[in-house]
Amino acid sequence: MTAEHGPLGGRHSARCVEEAEETVRELRMALANAGITLPSLRLDAASLAREAPCPRVELGGCSAEVAARLAAALR
Repeated sequence: MTAEHGPLGGRHSARCVEEAEETVRELRMALANAGITLPSLRLDAASLAREAPCPRVELGGCSAEVAARLAAALR
């Protein structure tokens, strides 16, 4: 049995998902502080459906106005 599929792998996967969820919350708050909302910001469901999840973050689509505000905030 490999670590990925054993008990340690399960804890590692759960920790990765929890950390990714926290990252999404932090990004959502940081964007909100800059007056920016990305309605589709979330974890990618397909990346969580694997036996050993490797979470990916979906930023989603936004209007050109929101994209311009995001670019300005990053400058």
